[in-house]
Order: sequence, then C-alpha cells, then structure tokens
Amino acid sequence: MSRKHTIIKGTFILTLTGFATRFMGFFYRIFLSHTFGEEGVGLYQLIFPIYALCFSLTSAGIELALSRCVATRTTQGKHREAKELLYTSLTLTVTLSVLVALILQKYAVSISEHFLQEPRCADLLIILSYVFPFAAVHSCICGYYFGLKKTGIPAISQFLEQTARILGVFLLYLYGIRHGIRFGISIAVVGLVAGECVSSCFILRALLGKKRGRTLLRTSFRKCLTHARELLSLSVPLTASRVLLNLLQSIEAVSIPVKLQTHGMSLSQSLGTYGVLTGMALPCILFPSAITNSVSTILLPTVAEIQALDHRRELSELIHKVTYSCIFLGSICCVSLLSFGKWIGAVLFHSPMAGNYIITLAWMCPFLYTNNTLISMINGIGKTTLSFFINSAGLGIRIASVFLLIPVLGIKGYLWGLLASQICVFLVCLAYLEYYIHTTVLNRAGRR
Repeated sequence: MSRKHTIIKGTFILTLTGFATRFMGFFYRIFLSHTFGEEGVGLYQLIFPIYALCFSLTSAGIELALSRCVATRTTQGKHREAKELLYTSLTLTVTLSVLVALILQKYAVSISEHFLQEPRCADLLIILSYVFPFAAVHSCICGYYFGLKKTGIPAISQFLEQTARILGVFLLYLYGIRHGIRFGISIAVVGLVAGECVSSCFILRALLGKKRGRTLLRTSFRKCLTHARELLSLSVPLTASRVLLNLLQSIEAVSIPVKLQTHGMSLSQSLGTYGVLTGMALPCILFPSAITNSVSTILLPTVAEIQALDHRRELSELIHKVTYSCIFLGSICCVSLLSFGKWIGAVLFHSPMAGNYIITLAWMCPFLYTNNTLISMINGIGKTTLSFFINSAGLGIRIASVFLLIPVLGIKGYLWGLLASQICVFLVCLAYLEYYIHTTVLNRAGRR
C-alpha cells in the first residue's frame, strides 16, 4: 500500500472514531452542564492542567519517541527491535506513572490550595491519580501501532474509552437518583478513570492476544536497558518540552478565574465563565479538529519515514497538500460557526454566553486546525526543540493576554489573545517549513 493510501486510510479510521467520540463528548458536556451547572463544570475543568501535566511527564514524550522509532525500524525491516522498543517504553512509563500517582495523592491538598487556588479540587485530584498507570499502557501501545501506521486498534480503544467514561458517569448518576444520593462533579473524574481502565485493558489484550505479543514479552526484557537509552534520548527533550508547555498552560488556566475576579467578577461568576469557555465553547470549536488531529497522528511517522528515505520532493508535496486542505477545512468551519454559534449556545448548552464565545473563537479555526498538522510535521523531521519554542511563543501571547487584557477587557481580552497566538504559530510554522523545503532541495541539487 502506498504512503498516500496509508495516510488516507489511517486518517479515515481515526477521523471516524474522533467524530464519534467527540459527538458523544459534545452531548456529555451538555449533560454535565445541565446536571452540575457552570460552576461544577468549571471545577472539573480546573483539574485538567494537572491531568495534562502529569500525562506529559509520564507518557506523552515516550509515546511520540516510540512512534518515530518504530516507524524508522519498520522502514529498515527491523520489526523485532520495534517490538522490543515497545516493551521498554511500557516498563519506563508504567513505573513513572505509578510514582506520579503516589505523589499526586500525597500532595493533592497542597496543589489544590496553593496552585489551583481552589480547595474543592483536592478530592478530584486524588481520584484523578488512578488514571495515569492505565493511561501509560494505553499511550505506549497506541504509539507502537501509530509507528506501524495501523490505526484500527487505537481507534477502537479510543471509542471504548469514551463509551466507558460516559456510561460510567451516567450509571453512577442514575444509581444516586434511585438511592437518594447526590453525587458531585467528582463522578466525572471517576468516569475518566473508568475510560482509561477499559481502553488500556482492551489494547493490552489486543496486543497480547497474539502469539508474537507473548514472544515480545519473553525476548525483549534482555535488551530493555539497551533500548531505554535510545528512547530516553529522544523522549526526554520531548517530555521536557511538553512539561514546560503544560506548566505554562497550567499557569494560564489557573490565572483566568483569578484575573476575572480582578476584573470585577465573584468567585462563582469567574468559575462559571471559565467553565463555559473551556467546557462548552472550546469543545465546540475543537469538534471538527478530529480530522486534523487524525492527520497529525499519521503524519509524524510518515514524515519520519520519508525523511529516512530522503524523498524530498514527496515531502514537499505532502506538506503543501496537507496545509491547503487544513486551511480549507478551517475556513468552512469558521463560516459555519459564525452562522450558527449563537444557536448552539442558546439551544444546546442553554447558555447565551457560550454562543458569544463560539462566534469570537470561530475566527481562529483556519489557523487552529492547520497548526496541529504543521507542528506534527516539524516533529516528524526531528525538529522537536523548534516546535517547543514555537508553542512556547504562542502560549506566551496567551498568558500575556490573561495578565494584561483580562483585568481591563474581561474574558474578551483572552479570546483575542487566543486568536493572536494561533496566527503567530501558523505564520512561524509555515515560514520554517517553506525554508526547510527550499534549503533541502538546494542542498540536494548542490550535491549533484
């Protein structure tokens, strides 16, 4: 199968699953907002910076490094080494995730009071800590399959995760109603744990259900230390970048309610506004990005493979086609959200505020959807440090808008900061990729 067909097939599978899970998640958000209110959703969203930070520390970097290493090994015909790399990554991530879970449980109260500045988040963080060992297994095996450009098993596991998450919360809610128990937003965090538990069990069973999977576990342990050095050399810069970026994102997320209070809102109003923005408006804006996220997932190992084969013209064509397609998709979504944003907020979320935010955020769709793929291609050619600095610059603009614009303009200042950051990332990524294509083609011509 050609690379073009592989990309199309993989993108189709992941996009189909992505739309299904986002469609489910869209109505799940509506259920949460109606059941627990805007303030409850705000509390729930407030723990996600910690979630993202811990996941980046334990799994995200190794997953990307594993995907790139597996893609390179399979291109070279070294399938056995690719399997050994998977076992090594599982050992590293599961060990680290257990340590992180224990630390988070011990310091949940301190993190809630001093960092999140909301003591009610302590119980949510304790429940959240049980997610990470399961997430480590899930992410590593997904990275292995993505490196092979096989998306079927990861797609099914993603769907099962979302299904288990929503079904678990809904069943707990029904149980509470029948027995007169009033559950808080903490059951949504229980849903996160249930989703990761089910998906990790499924994907591990899918791997070990085959004979070659059991052989992997017997033979790869002897070479675990050898492959650990390679994985860590690639994953540590990626992990450091993701951790630093998530620290910045955490500062951004925690500071939004605080600065909204500086603007004149009460604590309840600031949490409600934050919940509407992050729990209703942004998920709506990100809904069509299931397509571009799927493309990004497939692009990283594909670009690494093309680079290993030194097919520069093919890489240039791929970059241009993907970029134009994402801009076109983003433009269509922008027009659609501008037309129906107020209706979505008023009818689906019962929140006119959400409709206003959707209309403002719609302008960043062409840039937001394209940036995911551009960053993935930059990582695919091995420029992970550059992608870190580009993302940091975009986050810097957003954080500046939180501290400088929100106290003066309210939440609108942050929305315009989001738009400015996406435009900045888009222009820098596009400029670098054009420079990379131009210089590599010239260098190749000079060698001739």
